Amino acid sequence: MDILFALVTAALILVGAVFVLAAALGLNRFPDLYSRMHAASKAGTVGSALMLIAVGIHAADLAILARSFAGFFFFVLTAPVSAHLLAKAAHETGYPLSGISVRDDMNKGRGEI
Repeated sequence: MDILFALVTAALILVGAVFVLAAALGLNRFPDLYSRMHAASKAGTVGSALMLIAVGIHAADLAILARSFAGFFFFVLTAPVSAHLLAKAAHETGYPLSGISVRDDMNKGRGEI
């Protein structure tokens, strides 16, 4: 049974690390604030949450596992919402989209396409 817990923990850590790596690459490679924020909020949240659950499983204590699931739900509920609000605030203050952006749906009513 210990080998099963170790394999599950290792798999969760590896998958979580891949998501965190994807978030880091997205932060470095994407052209503007909005797409960078998308990478950080989606991939970073999933990667951090998976690694947090892996730590809870590795501890082999129900109280620690419950806290890690509480942290998981906290990550999933708060990070995308905060990223959305930050992106909306950046758009309202006039932070420009990159030149390769095709359409700005939030710019309706301002005279531009």
